[in-house]
Amino acid sequence: MNSPLPNTVIQGSMDHAPVSPWSYNPSAWSQRVPVCVLAFLAALIASHLAAFQWGLISYVWDPVFGEQSAKVIGSEIAKKMDRWVGVPDAALGAIAYLGDAIFGLAGSTRRWYERPWIVILFGIDVIPLGVVSVILVMLQTFVLGQWCFLCLVTAAISLGLIYLAYDEVYSSLLFLWKVWRRSRRVGTLWMALCGYPTEESGRVIEEMTLPLAERNGE
Repeated sequence: MNSPLPNTVIQGSMDHAPVSPWSYNPSAWSQRVPVCVLAFLAALIASHLAAFQWGLISYVWDPVFGEQSAKVIGSEIAKKMDRWVGVPDAALGAIAYLGDAIFGLAGSTRRWYERPWIVILFGIDVIPLGVVSVILVMLQTFVLGQWCFLCLVTAAISLGLIYLAYDEVYSSLLFLWKVWRRSRRVGTLWMALCGYPTEESGRVIEEMTLPLAERNGE
């Protein structure tokens, strides 16, 4: 799909420009590839746990806590979630992590303003997943009294994903907020969300990609 922003010279200059308030471009591949790698790893781990919950395998790999992992993901709490949702919680986690990886790969290094809707969906997928992972780990400790090594690994990855992804999400939301403040028009905000150029969004892009010295008033 061609970019809705027609000025390829301007686009090219934005590829590596630092984005306010950061000293780097949060949509750069160097920022996004680690997110995708971690998300794919977490998806594989969650798939292993889901396979146990579905009865496709008879054991859960755990070099630290041994059989406690099987007790955690086979607990009554996990079974209740399965009945409520219709699929094991680990399978939902695998889908969510895979979504993180796909959203992380989608779009160019200009997507913070070119495709902010993708970045926002990415944030919606990453942040709640991290919160849920932490809650589940707390349940292991305070309710079940058991530990699951791979669950702890995926929870740590989830927190890492939040840390790695929040800067890009913040920049996209800041971009949309600045467009709204300039225009006060829902239509203009909607066009910015979808990545279509307007006079207001163009000015905001220029403002947010000013050299650091100019941003700091030097």
